[in-house]
Amino acid sequence: MTRLITRRAAASLIASAALAPYAPARAGRIIDLKGGSFQPTTIAVAPFVGDDAARSITSIATNNFKRSVFLKPVDASVAAGSPDQPDLAAYRTQGAQFVLTGRSVRAGDGRLKTEFRLFDVTTGEQVAGQQYVTEAANMRRVAHLLSDAVFSRITGEKGFFDTRVVFVDETGSKEKRRKRLAMMDQDGANVRYLTRGEDLVVTPRFSPSSQDVTYMAFNDDGEPKVLLMNIENSQREVVGNFPGMTFSPRFSPDGQKIIMSLSEGSSTNLYTMDLRSRATTRLTDTSAIDTAPSYSPDGSRICFESDRGGSQQIYVMGAHGGDAKRISFGGGRYSTPVWSPKGDYIAFTKQNGGQFSIGVMKTDGSGERILTEGFHNEGPTWAPNGLFLMFFRDSGGSGGPKIHMVDVFGRSESQVPTPGYASDPAWGPLQD
Repeated sequence: MTRLITRRAAASLIASAALAPYAPARAGRIIDLKGGSFQPTTIAVAPFVGDDAARSITSIATNNFKRSVFLKPVDASVAAGSPDQPDLAAYRTQGAQFVLTGRSVRAGDGRLKTEFRLFDVTTGEQVAGQQYVTEAANMRRVAHLLSDAVFSRITGEKGFFDTRVVFVDETGSKEKRRKRLAMMDQDGANVRYLTRGEDLVVTPRFSPSSQDVTYMAFNDDGEPKVLLMNIENSQREVVGNFPGMTFSPRFSPDGQKIIMSLSEGSSTNLYTMDLRSRATTRLTDTSAIDTAPSYSPDGSRICFESDRGGSQQIYVMGAHGGDAKRISFGGGRYSTPVWSPKGDYIAFTKQNGGQFSIGVMKTDGSGERILTEGFHNEGPTWAPNGLFLMFFRDSGGSGGPKIHMVDVFGRSESQVPTPGYASDPAWGPLQD
């Protein structure tokens, strides 16, 4: 396929007719991501032919695969042959199972034309290929798109590289911390500030169906507001000013509602708001603290944290309210539950014995697995393919929090680079 990438407020993709040389010749191998004997698939990323853009695309794709856990780049300095006909025997000596080749050149109109080919070293066949035509400013996105295509072809899972993350950028001393809403690519590049810091912002959340985020802001009077922002044009609107305190607004899977918790006196209950009519519906009615709600991907259920049983635990109930079932029983206190976009797990923060852990459990509470732990870890957010989580960690002292990424099996963890301190990450969907 050829993809033409154009620029509106954000880049969009238009698929055009298939090009025979880039159609897969045969299905690639599918690797078992969950097996106990898991080994990453090795891939050689041959230097793309072309100018500076080609070198950048090679570097970005290689870095993507390094961070992916499931693919392992190997030495490609033996590069031989052409992008169309690489010397696969040479790459085989480096232990490569797949070889990625490509070229990126500027056309006469100034646009960037990039193509890639993926070869299976064992069969000697091309198993994937794509061509992209775009403005030069979209070079990084091309690298992420082809990385997604390669990741999906080899693993059989959706990619996650062509995504963005909103987060809270933190600067200044702990006593006078400035918190701005910011956005970046999933690898930490292309940071863009969405607010200027007049209000303190917390808990941003991406819409799964639009270019909107919802978040909370506190002005100088400490009055909480729930806001919606379109990240392409930075237009904001106040969803509502609610009496008492508001917590953790989050979108429904169809993007038509937000769910949140509102405090009244000593109790906090869950509410939904229809974004078209602005009508609110109360879901829980207890004297406890019910907060941090998150929808299942089909919108039929929600998970949330509650102290109705005496300590913070995770509960699941129907999306319209009703009886709630406790699912966390591993000892300690559980908070910030988030349903996986695949529907198979619920991620959480767990506090026990002075340690803060990030973990996952099945939706009935079984199979709890701790992925990482430390002094203060909090706020997990899922990649759209359900294979990775981001969270923030504050190591204490005079410093501040940083964003980290871990895979759902806990095999590897890495820090996501940000300009300064950063917290409350929220992973957005794959871009259109």
